[in-house]
Amino acid sequence: MTPPPSQVVLVSGAAGGLGQSLVAELARSGHRVLAGWHRTPAPRAPDGVEPVALDVTSPASCQAAADQALARWGRIDAVIHAAGIARDALLARQSPDDWEAVFAVNLDGARHLGRATLPHLAAQGGGHWIGIGSHAGLAGSAGQTAYAASKAALQGLVLSWAREFGARNVRVNAVLPGVLPTPMTATLDAAVLRSYAEANLLGRINDPAEVARFIAFLLTTTNISGQSFSLDSRVHRWA
Repeated sequence: MTPPPSQVVLVSGAAGGLGQSLVAELARSGHRVLAGWHRTPAPRAPDGVEPVALDVTSPASCQAAADQALARWGRIDAVIHAAGIARDALLARQSPDDWEAVFAVNLDGARHLGRATLPHLAAQGGGHWIGIGSHAGLAGSAGQTAYAASKAALQGLVLSWAREFGARNVRVNAVLPGVLPTPMTATLDAAVLRSYAEANLLGRINDPAEVARFIAFLLTTTNISGQSFSLDSRVHRWA
């Protein structure tokens, strides 16, 4: 089944650093984008982009966004769960509220968005569902217990959905973009950012625009599902 040249794509976290790059690239590629934003007001939308208020911690909000896409364009071809937060702290300093907030967005947000959209993708004969994961979810990260655990759980969620919906031609994948120069990393100490760059074989962190181009390409594929794509140059163990 060849994907339509112009797809309807629902993006959560569209006002974030990666989200804005995704929306811009998808619009440039000719897709129609429902750009979900929450606390940060949606930036001025280019042609083909329709902002929508989307709180992924709310099942009702996720359903309303899906309903808006269906009412506006009659279908949903792809979903990208790019909403994510980090509340970094060592175990002794991690508050229960921060832990729950991270899981509410990174993991439960994916679940709510999946329940609102995956049945539509399956019913119409297929589509793409992409979760934005993290290297921390594979390798762990000191001081990032909540974030790493939520991304590890997201990895399991995505792979399980790939198995559940494969027979309905829904391709479900995870994309691990690597460290990006976005508001999420803007408060990091320069030495920490330098250590992230040094952990990469190429000696640099990644670029949101490059990640967006990769995801736009992934939407053109028909035979890829149940995969995790690491987009920086850190080497992962095979097993």
